[in-house]
This record gives sequence, structure tokens and C-alpha cells, in this order.
Amino acid sequence: MRTVIALLALAGALAAQPKRIVSTAPSITETLFALGLGDRVVGVSTYGHYPPEAASRTRIGTYLRPNVEAIVALRPDLVILQSMPNGAGPQLARMKLNILDVGHGNLEHSLAAIQSIGNRCGAGERAAKLVLEMRRQLDAIRRRTARAPRRSLVFIVGRTPGSLDGLIAVGRGSYLNELIEIAGGANALAGTPLAYPKISLEALLAMNPDVLVDMGDMADTVSVTEQHRREVVALWGRYPALKAVASKRVYAVASDVFVVPGPRIVEAASAFERMLVGQPILAAAAFQAASLLLRSHLEPPRKAAAARIGCPTVGVVGCTL
Repeated sequence: MRTVIALLALAGALAAQPKRIVSTAPSITETLFALGLGDRVVGVSTYGHYPPEAASRTRIGTYLRPNVEAIVALRPDLVILQSMPNGAGPQLARMKLNILDVGHGNLEHSLAAIQSIGNRCGAGERAAKLVLEMRRQLDAIRRRTARAPRRSLVFIVGRTPGSLDGLIAVGRGSYLNELIEIAGGANALAGTPLAYPKISLEALLAMNPDVLVDMGDMADTVSVTEQHRREVVALWGRYPALKAVASKRVYAVASDVFVVPGPRIVEAASAFERMLVGQPILAAAAFQAASLLLRSHLEPPRKAAAARIGCPTVGVVGCTL
């Protein structure tokens, strides 16, 4: 009798798991695929580029402006949102759709979001393993850099294309600030509580960071060329008195790992570590191998094999002066 009850409970739990999931943010999409739930994903946000399998899913608008009509048309049994005042949540709730709202902002929020998604989708154990492995790798980076000199770093995430105007950098309120510290660096803008404050060129020159990372006009990471990266580095070369320029630690980066707070944040921390010690950023193939290794520990064997065959490039390349 107990066996029958257990089987019925299991069948009920499996039936309750969502079969048609819509993701409204790149980090959610990456999490779903990392947990081996990609075959349940029917809709993703416009700018989600990873993993490559996500490209075949219906686009439902941007992270900031999801298209509610497009989401409803997909007949999802679960829509996963990040906490944002974009009005999509209440609209979807009025249409009686099941919604999972996950937090974001700092590192712990990102890790908790992975666990929440796994729990809701019947992959709680896999999510726990993923989070544990991410913590283990971040702790390993923290231990490696514990006694290293703390070099100052500025990470530019926005500016006017082709110029050094309209600079936006990473502040203390961003999870990237935590990754920089884990990697052994000192964010030069850690004094501001804002996540992404605007700064003037004059203020940056006064900070005179040891390392300068620029992703400012390369948000569309798919189309960035090596020539574009060289041009970005050349912009900063106009200021040879900057310590980052003089020591050849100006990096032009173009990869979602730096702006998507999902399972690949470990790769971002590793890249910061290398930049802080003046080493080239890991080539795309190395980042790809790291991603596939992590996925192989978590996905069912069939999916891990498919991932190895598909072998995508992540597109992380760095330029130094």
C-alpha cells in the first residue's frame, strides 16, 4: 500500500512540473538549460544568446519590455520573471498564468534564483549541485587570490560608441563588484552604493585604476569583431599616463558572461582574476570547455553528449595595449 501511495505521489509531482516554460531574461534561460530543462523552454528573451540551442525558441521581447501577447500565445504553464517594475508580472497574473518571480542584484540573489528555478521545475537536486559547484569554484578563486596585491579595477559597461563620453561603470550595488573582489581586485567605484553609476572621464582619470575593462559599446556581443576590440583599446591609449594603459592592462571584452548573472558567473570571476594579474583573457574555447564541463556534471547523459557534439564558442576575447 505504501508503495502505491509513493508511486501516486511521484506521478502527481511529475504531472505538476511545468512542460512549457517561458524565460524572460538571459540568466533564466541559461539556468534552465544548465539544469537540463531546455526541452521544456518554449520562449526566451530577445538578447539571450546562450546556449546556442536557445536560438530556436520563440523570442518574447526584451528583458525590460517582455511582449505579454507573445508570451500568452505560447500557452505556457510557467513564466519565469526577474523582479522588475516593468508591469509584465501583474498583466500575466491577470491572465491566470503561473508565474515564478526570482530575485537578482547581488551574488546570493543569483544563486538563490538558480535554486528557486530548479525547485519549481522539479530539478531541485540538480540545482543544488550546480549552486554547490559554483560556490566551490568561486571559493577556489578566492583562496588563490587571498594573498595577492589588491589592484584597483574599473569596469566600463556603457558609453557613447566611438568615444569616452557617457561612461557607465560597475558600482558596489552590482554582483560584478563581488566577482571583482573574489578575483582579488578592488573595484575603484566600490564607494558608491549604485549598481551602475555614471562617471566622467575626468573622474576616471583621477581614479587612475591599475586595470581597465571596457565593454561599453559592445553590448551586442554576437557581432563584435577583433577590429572593434582594437579600436576600443586604442581609445584609452590616448591617455598614456593611466596606470592601466602604461602596464598594458586595458581589456576590451565582449561576452555575455560579464553581464548575465547566471550559471556562468564563475567564468567572469576567472576572467577578472587573469586580467588583474596581467594575463590574457581565456580564449573562447577555454570558456566553452569550462561551461561544458559544468553542464556534464549536471545534465542527463544524453544532453551532455549533445553538448559536447555541439561545442559552441562563447566569444570571450581580450585585447591589451
